[in-house]
Amino acid sequence: MSRDTLRGLVEIVDEKEIDTLCRILLKFVQEDVATPDEVEAIREARQEIEKGELFTHEDVWV
Repeated sequence: MSRDTLRGLVEIVDEKEIDTLCRILLKFVQEDVATPDEVEAIREARQEIEKGELFTHEDVWV
């Protein structure tokens, strides 16, 4: 199985099963990787970037 195949399988998993799938996959990853909450925060940040909702440090501190 390739990573692309695995990614495709993840895309078709029912949304209510995503947390379970995430916990299972994390068992195969080194412990110094992101937690499920961190992964979710990264996903949300990427969506915000795609929507143009990103603020620079300069925007925040001005």
